[in-house]
Amino acid sequence: MNNILGYFIAIIIGFIMGIMGAGGAIITIPVLVYLFKIEPVLATSYSLFIVGVNSFFGVLSYNNKKLVQFKTGLLFFIPSIIGISLSRRLILPNIPKEIFYLGHFLITKSNLLLLFFSIIMIISAYSMIKKEDTKITNSEKNYLADIFIKGLIVGLVSGFIGVGGGFLIIPALVISLKLDIKEAVGTSLFIISINSLFSFLGDLFNHVELNWNFLIVFSFFTMIGVFSGIYISKFIPSEKLKPTFGWFVLFMGFFILFKEFLL
Repeated sequence: MNNILGYFIAIIIGFIMGIMGAGGAIITIPVLVYLFKIEPVLATSYSLFIVGVNSFFGVLSYNNKKLVQFKTGLLFFIPSIIGISLSRRLILPNIPKEIFYLGHFLITKSNLLLLFFSIIMIISAYSMIKKEDTKITNSEKNYLADIFIKGLIVGLVSGFIGVGGGFLIIPALVISLKLDIKEAVGTSLFIISINSLFSFLGDLFNHVELNWNFLIVFSFFTMIGVFSGIYISKFIPSEKLKPTFGWFVLFMGFFILFKEFLL
């Protein structure tokens, strides 16, 4: 029963990725952990493959509509790869499985990953929900510095918690770089695809054991959702898509926090 529900949610995951350019890993990791009973650290590797593959196909569709800024995406990619490498190779492997006790509650590596995940989501959601009235024109120098800093942060987070980083990339592109939300969605999918697949390749080199049959089946269902979401996005105005994305991320952030630490 859990598997059937999980594959149904896989379609929803793809739909959200297609329509919002993010959110795939936000749901993928909890589904893998809570429904398919996959250990959280391994779930980050599974998530990188699922999100990366589906983002790639999403990019192809958005590019047909001229809604992908490849130059911005590549500039974002360079510092994010630095952050991903630091997270996956230096930070994550050196975190012990059992960290400390909080009263009678043992804080583990898995707890820490999900706690960090939920906090970052809540902060990111707030930046999308709040109204942004001030228009800032960046010089090229500030523009490049802004992309580098945000790309590095996204890379660190992506590598640490096994997500494509769309819930951070979208606010960065919309609020700091002033892209239209739909253009940000297409560009985000491009960045997510290369970030996720690069991180996943790193896990392969580290000989992470994967169930390829499961990954292919799960990815197939998410792909159905991706193309459905891209089609529906044509009928949603940009001004409604931005706060909708923010509220969705906020809900998922509090859900993970509640599920992991209060139940």
